[in-house]
Amino acid sequence: MKYLITCLLAAATTATAFAQQRSMKLWYTSPASATAKDGTSPWKDDPAWLQALPIGNGNIGAMVFGDVNQERIQLNEKTLWNGSQADNDNPEAAKYLPEIRNLLFQGKFKEATELTNKTQICKGAGSGHGDGSKVPFGSFQTLGDLRLDFGKSSRCAGYQRSLQLDDAIVRVSYEQDGVHYTREYFVSAPANVLAVKLSADKKGAISFSATMDRPERFTTKATANELVMSGALNNGKGGDGMKYMARLQARNKGGQITYSGNQLTVKGADEVILYLAASTDYLPNYPVFKGRDFKGLTAKALRTATSQSYTQLKQAHVKDYQRLYNRVALQLADDTADDVPTDVRLQRIKETGNDNHLTELYFQYGRYLLISSARKNTLPANLQGIWGNKTLAPWNGDYHTDINVQMNYWPAEVTNLGELHLSLTNFIQRLEKPATRSAAVQFGGAGWCIGPIVNVWGFTSPGEHPSWGLTAGSSGWICEHLWEHFAFTRDSAYLRKVYPTLREVARFYMGWLVKDPVTGKLVSGPASSPENAFEAPDGSNGTISMGPSHDQEVIQELFTNVLQAAEVLQQTDPFLDKLRDAKNNLLQPQIGEDGRVLEWAKPYPEKEPGHRHMSHLYALYPGNAFNETQTPQYLNAARKSIEYRLQHGGAQTGWSAAWVTNMWARLKNGPEALKAFNIILADKSAYNLFNLHPPFQIDGNFGATAGIAEMLLQSHESMITLLPALPAAWKNGMVNGLCARGGFVVNISWKEEKLAAATLHATKGGGCQVRYRDQIVVLNTEAGKDYPLDALLR
Repeated sequence: MKYLITCLLAAATTATAFAQQRSMKLWYTSPASATAKDGTSPWKDDPAWLQALPIGNGNIGAMVFGDVNQERIQLNEKTLWNGSQADNDNPEAAKYLPEIRNLLFQGKFKEATELTNKTQICKGAGSGHGDGSKVPFGSFQTLGDLRLDFGKSSRCAGYQRSLQLDDAIVRVSYEQDGVHYTREYFVSAPANVLAVKLSADKKGAISFSATMDRPERFTTKATANELVMSGALNNGKGGDGMKYMARLQARNKGGQITYSGNQLTVKGADEVILYLAASTDYLPNYPVFKGRDFKGLTAKALRTATSQSYTQLKQAHVKDYQRLYNRVALQLADDTADDVPTDVRLQRIKETGNDNHLTELYFQYGRYLLISSARKNTLPANLQGIWGNKTLAPWNGDYHTDINVQMNYWPAEVTNLGELHLSLTNFIQRLEKPATRSAAVQFGGAGWCIGPIVNVWGFTSPGEHPSWGLTAGSSGWICEHLWEHFAFTRDSAYLRKVYPTLREVARFYMGWLVKDPVTGKLVSGPASSPENAFEAPDGSNGTISMGPSHDQEVIQELFTNVLQAAEVLQQTDPFLDKLRDAKNNLLQPQIGEDGRVLEWAKPYPEKEPGHRHMSHLYALYPGNAFNETQTPQYLNAARKSIEYRLQHGGAQTGWSAAWVTNMWARLKNGPEALKAFNIILADKSAYNLFNLHPPFQIDGNFGATAGIAEMLLQSHESMITLLPALPAAWKNGMVNGLCARGGFVVNISWKEEKLAAATLHATKGGGCQVRYRDQIVVLNTEAGKDYPLDALLR
């Protein structure tokens, strides 16, 4: 039943009403061990690291172990990469494209694959086959460790270690030798420093030495008033590359502080505050990538931080953080939920199968991690966000564009952290220069394009093997984020800024697409369907084809977004007419005889029926072309595709299970969405809740957070849908502050699995439809006003 409401209501007293929610924290009754379980060096695989607690401000990251006698704080600076800029575009590649396409159209997959493998790769070493630390591609690296040695070996009592999500502070408390000790750790965004406060309830009880080190290429020296670690990383060409510096200072009440040799020493203090600043000389100014005054910036940061009281520093940190974090509240568990340590909860869910409080915690933890690793004026969150303990991060810790970096930002808009999305959108625009070169040199085309891996040095070439490295859809997929920020905010000034970038990537695809000689439709290729393989008709193992569904879906969505953007901005351009014609002539994804969406243009059998990637379902999520309103036939086909993947062992990685959570939510199947999410909690979460591929990849944390939001609110079908995939396990609850496309913020509460109350806040104003089950209200909103949705309760 539809109710038409013309809303000309009085101004609401507040933009969005937030319900009070209980404190959210990760907490434990023991420290994370500072050494690996086998007693070897902490620089090797380190299970203790997955117990440590993360803090960060988008520039500086730290992992707090909380050891009583020998504390380890592992450090990161997000721009710290070895390697350097290199020429990787292959000028010989483009001339072979017509021949490869003809071979594929003729069904000669073996010959096409052999030619592709020889010609359609990057020049040089590429990503080093996953070891970029030895080549110019480089790797995200640990800054090192801040180590505090208290000179004791005695045991402690009453130990507790926690990360409070409400204020982004790690706290440690314990009793030792008759003294009660407390510590606080946080990374301030306003001051850009790590702060550590050590306190005791007896005077003169704090004594320790502090050192800084890293696995390689460093010098640590004490000056008159600080400890400095500095060095230069390997540039991958046999010389020095990026320079870095970390400065440590201490302030004390009582006792003595001395700086000597390579350490800072504290004796007999009542209280000590440590301040650490870090920076590199990296600047995103292609092709130089140097010029930041890292020495001056670190010195200034320490002057600013130490010129104020610790209380002032902490208050500014909390205010800045809560400005973002407090926008969304979620309550799924009742007030009787027992308070047990986080690691105990994780063990228990393996038996219980569900824990609503742990779900709340994981959701807000995902938002916390995004706030801590993706501030708008920093590099984007990488494969590990901002936290990594090695000189060679898994997959180089780079930006994989065949799902991973995109998944990092899935929760940004819907969980009310839209400005953090700018760390990615700005990065995309900075890639446009090298990507324009790649389009011209590697593919002989106009516009710009990127491959499935990019780094901080402007690497935009294909990877070193076409089976995964020739992913033509990467450019369009990452540009979905340029459009999504506008879709949620309706910020026309932002859209005007990114429109040329969108237009130029569409221009690349206009030259890349070719006409299928049989169907007459436009198809992408040669291209993979990340990262699956198929049995080709000629008996060969195929990865490359023409018109894989993933590419066709991504390109159609990109063309749609560019045309919509042009309409909003009132652009007139003959190119847009050609784009519209091309969009209408794209080969559409096919549905096979068994009712599934075909991964490739023809029904080739998958080599891995349970593959972790579900690339051919892009149009279900994060895309939206498969929807109930316009394309219901694809929804059923997508459901069958997911079921088939899962029956054959799909979603076996943490991030893949997060993707499945979102897809079941889009299919409005709450029980299956929750089942996929609970697999993450039971099988793919470290004790510190880091999501495990394995190894740790932060995209699974972010994807799962987005999945929870998608179960409660959707806005991709030209309307806002409340509680579209509410599982029975979430019987009663509320969520405030989620965002919907069109510039709306929504508060929802429910009881006995039924909507109890809802309010919509319009940030921009304009028309919208809101749906709950079979009821729809139509609103004509004004900017800044709140609209109760009582009509949906009839």
